Order: sequence, then C-alpha cells, then structure tokens
Amino acid sequence: MTGPDQNANDPIDIAPIDIAPIDIARAEGLAAFPHGFLGRTGGVSTGVAASLNVGLGSGDDEAAVRENRRRAAEAVAPGARLVGLYQVHSARCVTVTEPWDDHARPEADALVTDRPGLLLGVLTADCAPVLFADRAAGVVGAAHAGWKGALAGVTDATLAAMVALGARPDRIAAAIGPCIAQSSYEVDEAFRARFVAADAGNAGCFGAGREGHWQFDLPGYLARRLVHAGIGAVERLGLDTYSQEHRYFSFRRSTHRHEAAYGRQISAISLPPPPG
Repeated sequence: MTGPDQNANDPIDIAPIDIAPIDIARAEGLAAFPHGFLGRTGGVSTGVAASLNVGLGSGDDEAAVRENRRRAAEAVAPGARLVGLYQVHSARCVTVTEPWDDHARPEADALVTDRPGLLLGVLTADCAPVLFADRAAGVVGAAHAGWKGALAGVTDATLAAMVALGARPDRIAAAIGPCIAQSSYEVDEAFRARFVAADAGNAGCFGAGREGHWQFDLPGYLARRLVHAGIGAVERLGLDTYSQEHRYFSFRRSTHRHEAAYGRQISAISLPPPPG
C-alpha cells in the first residue's frame, strides 16, 4: 500500500525477483504508435503470479501489482498515464477523455481515445488483446476479447467508438496479440453451436478434436470479424499464452493445474507524443 505522501504511480521499494527484462511483442502495423503486448517477465510479483502480474483483482500483493503496472506503462509509453478497465467480458466500449483512478475503473472491455498522453491498457490471461489505430485521424483503441465479448461484438463496438472520433475502418490497423491458440483451446459442441448459430461461416473457426469436442481458433474468429467490418489491415502475432508458460500467464493452464490464482499480462497503446 502507498503511504500518505506517496503517489500510487510512484515506484515502491520492492526488489525484483529476477533480472529478466520486460518482454514486449509489437505489431508491424502499429509501428507508428507507442504500443506493446507485454509478457510476464520483468516484474516484482512472486509465486504463481511471478513476475509482471498487472491484475488488480488477481489476489496478488497490491503494492507489487502497482509497481508492475508502473513498470509496464513506462516500458510502452514513458510519461503517459495508464488507463484501464474493470473487465466483465462484455461488448461495452468507453471513450476516454481524461484519466481515472484505478479504483474508479468503469465496467467495460474496450476503450478508445483521441487524446495524447493516455495509455489504453487491457489485461488478458488467454483472452485476446486487440489494439487499434488510425494514424490519419489520431485515434487509438484497445479491446479485451474473450469468447463472450468477441461473440457479443466487442471489436465492433470499439470500431464504432473510433469512427465517432473521426476514424475510418479502411484506415484502421488492428493487431491481435498473445492469446490461447487453437491447438490449446478445446471446446464442446454447445460452444461451437453458439457461434455457428450466429453465422454459419464461423464453422471454419473450429477444427476437429476428440469425440464431441472441437478446437476453437479465437484469433482466427476475431480476424474474420475484423475483416468483415472493413478493417484496412489485420495482423495476428500468433503467440499462444497456454503453451508458452515462460512468457505468458494463462487462466486455462492454471485451472488445469488446480492453482489457486493466476496472473494477468497487459497490452497497451497510446498516441505518439506531440512534436516538440
């Protein structure tokens, strides 16, 4: 916890548990924007949430999580103010005009802005982080897309909010970051039926698995949806959170191991700082 004279964003006196640097994957299509899909290394958390756990609701030590969030923000956009959400697997997107306190995070799963100095962040641990940018309009967005939010249209809501700020779908670049890959994502027939009922073409996002089960391609589904929405460029990083334990936290992996908790990684984007 912070003391009465200490700002929540100030560094705290916690020794790092390892010397591994912060792991940041970036998308070519977003190169003009400060952004990053961060992994689990380079932080101060210990135990099953080691080390760059940024989840305020993960049960981890709050002081460690705040230090991890500070480190993550500085690694992506030094000096920018990190803005996050209380994620609820919805299709709700909020437009950010000014930062808010972490304890006042709105319930939503996507956010957009046209204001420099704000770093939009979403947390994941198998769900897909999707970052968006329209360079000409000066608008960026970030979405947390688990299967529920993806099917409900969280990416569509993000695009609509960006368009309201002056973006155009054909100019928007989108990147789908580290998430659970098709080879790691087994689902049952009822799960598949939800998607096929919404659009018969979604059947192509499911591969045959063991009897009565399928392998779901979450990033493939999101890419298909983004293309249908008219996005100019969609990039998939192809990083599997479930199988790459040394790089990423995974809810499903922790569940399979009956672990009591799991960490969250962050993906974030901001507008470039003004010239001069």
